[in-house]
Amino acid sequence: MKKRTAIIGTLVSLLPMGQPLVIGTGTVLTSAAVMLTAPEIAKAESAEFYFQRAYKKGEEGDYSGAIVDYNKAIEINPKDADAYYNRGNAKDELGDYSGAIVDYNKAIEINPKDADAYKNRGNSKELIEDMKGACSDWRKASELGDEDAAQWVKNEC
Repeated sequence: MKKRTAIIGTLVSLLPMGQPLVIGTGTVLTSAAVMLTAPEIAKAESAEFYFQRAYKKGEEGDYSGAIVDYNKAIEINPKDADAYYNRGNAKDELGDYSGAIVDYNKAIEINPKDADAYKNRGNSKELIEDMKGACSDWRKASELGDEDAAQWVKNEC
């Protein structure tokens, strides 16, 4: 390990979690779990960066953190149907079914052929006891080729 790297590591380890350390070059390091390299810092303003980080947080069960990053991805690229869809999934996991429906609506508005968005919106509608709306969404998902939705229509509608 280079001497400079060891010194920086030592300094960062002395900081309380989440506190920034500004180095003479203007580089900002934090003592949080994720430290960004120079190329990552440059990439950090891209919607894809926030989308990928949000996706990873969602996989790890940090749905609130995922929503924060999806918000940033959507702010940068408001036409990203997948970001709305995945933010809807995170809201679903937190029990915010109405918020999830709003996100699925936007995902469908951008990509009206997204069977998963219809299916998941139907699931959220079922959870708020809107079976008519749920069945309508599952039918549309079924028309778009989703076999699970077709089965739900057969069993529930």
